[in-house]
Amino acid sequence: MQIQAILEVLETIAPPQLQESYDNAGLIVGSPGDTVTGVLFCLDSTEAIIEEAVQKGCNLVVAHHPIVFKGLRRLNGKNYVERTIIAAIRHKVAIYAIHTNLDNVHFRGVNEKIAQKLGLQETRILAPKNGLSDIGAGLIGTLASPMEEHAFLVNLKTALQTNCVRHTALRNRPIQKVAVCGGAGSFLLPSALLAGADILVTADFKYHEFFDAEGQLIIADVGHYESEQFTIELLFELIHEKYPTFALHCTELNTNPVHYLL
Repeated sequence: MQIQAILEVLETIAPPQLQESYDNAGLIVGSPGDTVTGVLFCLDSTEAIIEEAVQKGCNLVVAHHPIVFKGLRRLNGKNYVERTIIAAIRHKVAIYAIHTNLDNVHFRGVNEKIAQKLGLQETRILAPKNGLSDIGAGLIGTLASPMEEHAFLVNLKTALQTNCVRHTALRNRPIQKVAVCGGAGSFLLPSALLAGADILVTADFKYHEFFDAEGQLIIADVGHYESEQFTIELLFELIHEKYPTFALHCTELNTNPVHYLL
């Protein structure tokens, strides 16, 4: 089987043309015509991930985040991006990224996976693109039953396996309508407010942006890696359904660059 066969499954779910203009999703290293020996799924491509792929006999790494966002003018190993690309080429490991195109689909996308972890029902795209109801940023859904705010945050911390949840002041109101966005989602605050969300679960809010909630909803920042880590599981599931007996592996490495002193 060729690498292209794996990519076709992924691109049926999340076509590359759905990625944002700044993004660099797609096959970054390697040839689609190469025979694939195994696939390693991860959030970030790093030197350690390439090493893990080699150890597991995988010559295709499928990552959520692109290792290359901007053009590389040199490849001399001066930073982790260049070293990762050099290692991939040296070991003949292809790297494919499926990023904002997977963020922007409703069904089988990054945000639906988060919604499932939180038990959300009747989900829909929070900020649809070009009038398409199933394409766009974020999701919003409802809990089966309203939850007290503190109880929801405790459950959120457990469900998303995060060490820290930064949040705005509680409002002493039950939570039932929940907006979610994997990764940096502060840009969706106006959409969450307009949709009547009780809480926006996302990551990468800056200090002053927390003021923008103005007590109209709760902002819950769970961390970038933490919000997207289940994308690894999602990617595995997408390919496993099509090729259940093929050599597929979820990374055993935690590539989160942010650490917490607990």
